[in-house]
Amino acid sequence: MNAEPARQPEKRPRASGEAEALKRMADMLRQGAVMLDIQCPACSSPLFRLRSGEIWCARCQKRVIVVREGQDVTIAASDVLLSSLEQTLLRKLSELNEMMKAEGDLGRLRELSALLSGLLDNLARIRRMTGRRTG
Repeated sequence: MNAEPARQPEKRPRASGEAEALKRMADMLRQGAVMLDIQCPACSSPLFRLRSGEIWCARCQKRVIVVREGQDVTIAASDVLLSSLEQTLLRKLSELNEMMKAEGDLGRLRELSALLSGLLDNLARIRRMTGRRTG
């Protein structure tokens, strides 16, 4: 009876994942990110501060919010949410701009203009709340 030995599970996917994470870290450093002396709470990988000021985990590929002792978690989370909303509004304004350029129907253009006005109002509100420049 020729029995084949049981195959050991390959560890290459994990090694490949490690290599990919290291490559992302190196890329981040090349792009001007700074490696911090704190670790990701989820995976214990070093965290990076991007040029935008965001703190990022290269392994998890997620933004990390650092809450200092005594800091309100709700305030830190709301800052992230407002920043995300601002980015979404900017993307939608860009999309709307392209739609308006191509629109020939005046009625539809009027609708798009009303939408533009609402998006700009919301962007101004967010920027007032976060203290960012308005123009």
